[in-house]
Amino acid sequence: MDVMTAADRAAFVGPAEQGVERANGLIGQSGLRGHEHRARGRASAINPSGRFEPFTRSIVDDGWNSLEDLPPFRTEVQTEQARTIITKNTSPDISFDRSINPYRGCEHGCVYCFARPTHAYMGLSAGLDFEAKLFAKPDAAKLLEKEITRPGYKVKTIAIGTNTDPYQPIERDWMLMRAILEVLDRHNHPVGIVTKSHLVTRDIDILARMAEKGLVKVALSVTTMDRKLARTMEPRASTPSKRLEAIRILSDNGIPASAMIAPIIPGLNDHEIEKLLDAVAGMGAREAGYVLLRLPLEVAPVFKEWLLRHYPERYRHVLSLIRSMRGGKDYDAEWGKRMRGTGPYAWQIARRFEMTAKRLGLNRGKLQLRTDLFEAPKPESEQLSLL
Repeated sequence: MDVMTAADRAAFVGPAEQGVERANGLIGQSGLRGHEHRARGRASAINPSGRFEPFTRSIVDDGWNSLEDLPPFRTEVQTEQARTIITKNTSPDISFDRSINPYRGCEHGCVYCFARPTHAYMGLSAGLDFEAKLFAKPDAAKLLEKEITRPGYKVKTIAIGTNTDPYQPIERDWMLMRAILEVLDRHNHPVGIVTKSHLVTRDIDILARMAEKGLVKVALSVTTMDRKLARTMEPRASTPSKRLEAIRILSDNGIPASAMIAPIIPGLNDHEIEKLLDAVAGMGAREAGYVLLRLPLEVAPVFKEWLLRHYPERYRHVLSLIRSMRGGKDYDAEWGKRMRGTGPYAWQIARRFEMTAKRLGLNRGKLQLRTDLFEAPKPESEQLSLL
């Protein structure tokens, strides 16, 4: 891969973007090359300080090429002793009010991930730290059973995979998601899952049982059919073909499968909307949705650096289109706008998606999971009946 010099970058970015680069240590050819060596196999090549940190750090080329002597970033997993596992929300523009995240951080490393800023709460970076310094919650299943046992618990569909992927690579060893599904299956609790991983097919046995009772649906996030783009943008997620295969396997086993075309990045993958919908429908997906690229807080500099590194010739065009749909800004967090954007280009994307989905027979009816089968487990302290 060619590394852009400061002069090359100046041809594509303005003073504001160059300021962002300097703040994150991106200006300087040898310094960037050294960091790319350490970040091989990752989407982000920077590790900017979190927004709550009192200090910021930048890469400085001291002439000794010392960065190249440092080892590559390795995935590290720590345990997090969470007090609760079900997270509630009142967001008016999403379809669920509760979710579970068995992991914090995500090894898939999707460069655009809107969850990256959450690593700042751990004193870590939204860049490489988010992809490599992960947290597992080993008591997730036990906490779940405890929380749905509480008096007055009202059952509603729990969403899993809305922040970080429950089937990211470390799930192969930790198996936290499978333990959670066992609890939900045992008590007939409905669940909706979103993932980018073929690993979801490992749990076909549980998912099929739940599907027979109308308790589960699974959405595969499919962003592009371009393997090269996927490899750089989502480096440790399943390949596009494996995600499509997962949709087929789920569908063949009677598990309601859908697709999320997310995020749609104008000037990068928006030309694939029709192709992606056609592919997922052909594999048996019943529903499909999309989300426009979101760049909140620390996500913006991480995404911009990646875009400069891999698609410098598109840098200005992509950001111009993004800002045209975000009121001239990189991001607008206003309810009702953050997922879809505004303006002519956003309208065009919405119409293309809607017309193609209708032509393919997608979204004819939204599947509602059952809540009437829920069997609340008795608390451990409750005395057993003699009869």
